[in-house]
Amino acid sequence: MAELVGFVVIDKPASLTSHDVVARVRRLVGRLVKVGHAGTLDPAATGVLPVALGSATRLIDQLVDARKGYVGVVRLGVQTTTDDAEGEPLATCAVPSLTIAEIEAALDRFRGDILQQPPAFSALHIDGQRAYALARAGNEVTLAPRPVRVERLELLAWTPPDVTIAVECGKGVYIRALARDIGAALGCGAHLAALQRTFVGPFRLEQAVPLAALTDRAVLAQHLLPPETALLDWPTLLLDEADARRVLHGMAIFAGQPIADRARAHDPAGRLIALLRRDGERWQPVKVFSGGERE
Repeated sequence: MAELVGFVVIDKPASLTSHDVVARVRRLVGRLVKVGHAGTLDPAATGVLPVALGSATRLIDQLVDARKGYVGVVRLGVQTTTDDAEGEPLATCAVPSLTIAEIEAALDRFRGDILQQPPAFSALHIDGQRAYALARAGNEVTLAPRPVRVERLELLAWTPPDVTIAVECGKGVYIRALARDIGAALGCGAHLAALQRTFVGPFRLEQAVPLAALTDRAVLAQHLLPPETALLDWPTLLLDEADARRVLHGMAIFAGQPIADRARAHDPAGRLIALLRRDGERWQPVKVFSGGERE
């Protein structure tokens, strides 16, 4: 049976957690295959969830800082306990007759580097406990604002009471909190009514397959992307047999003409075998994939 190594981009349905998706994939591929996801989505959210298989799970950390894209529906006039539609209403307010210019002015406050207070119902830790666990137990949870960056925030539609936005951001941004804060800026409160993730780094919605379509191992294999898809912005070094053997044994090789401070190494057959870091005139393996990534 062929080894399953790489990424499958799943279009996560609403109501399932990211862990639920991983569990379903694991049932398809068997317990002997490592499975992990790159970037948690809330249960109510849909869209891009990259799932790594086999030794590609060792590349998940390369996606932690990857830019992510979303399309969200911000429903004005209702605040909730969770800042999204899953929570209980906290307060309601009449939605004013807003102009596009007024909405754009409010959105402009959340572009670029901002301080954002995470939702009380989040997975962040407070004194060793998850914030959401404390909030569910009825405790008052107040998390300190954190610096985050919103690379793009675009108004797509204004159909009262809904403001549809496109967001591109770095790690740590809560779109639920962004919806809450946009509502506050507009003076009527809001929550996130719907959310779709459109990309995670190089993984795009156009590549995504519905979870229900993955009926067996063979179908999943047809949608498997090579592990180096997660490293498209890394320079590539194609090694000869001698250097490939040295790298696979954790040994440094001569760097030759400098191209960058990091690179991905491929053997003569084109298989990803290691991640390298430049050390002076040599390339030092920092992560080795024994035997290559594909058989």
